[in-house]
Amino acid sequence: MATQHDVLRELFVTGLRNVHAVEHQALSIMTPQVARIEHYPEVADRLRLHIEETNGQIARLDEILAAFDTSGSTLKDTALGLSGSMAAIAHTVAGDEIVKNSFANYAFEHFEIASYMSLLVLAEDGGFVHATPLLRKSLGEEEDMARWIGEALPMVTRRYASLYAEHGSGTAKA
Repeated sequence: MATQHDVLRELFVTGLRNVHAVEHQALSIMTPQVARIEHYPEVADRLRLHIEETNGQIARLDEILAAFDTSGSTLKDTALGLSGSMAAIAHTVAGDEIVKNSFANYAFEHFEIASYMSLLVLAEDGGFVHATPLLRKSLGEEEDMARWIGEALPMVTRRYASLYAEHGSGTAKA
């Protein structure tokens, strides 16, 4: 019969693998966006920074998983990475691509925030104290990115509207 600690360990490791895959999905969403952004350099710069942060988050998750003698799930990483790529591609045909990407990125950051918050609860309840500083660092980065997107959304929307008025949707989108 599994103990409470065994159950928490299993749930924690599963959660770590899931978030590991989510971070790979984030990379597959952000990377094509950066390559397409032309008229919104602030967004491109912030996405580049967050891509670096995301790579660091994956490394921290790898470190935590290694402490449990396991690793991320290649299948989950690949599947979510592909779904992220498909989501990024879907927005490229939209006339308001930059606005739609901003909405999606804002929602995705909050999904990641909730994921890290949940992992922290499991880490604390399971006594996995070695993981909490690493998870808190990643949580802080996700909160900072979500805050930045929220603060930048008015600028993105206004610039999109201005470019659209001047040149039409083709120039305004990215």
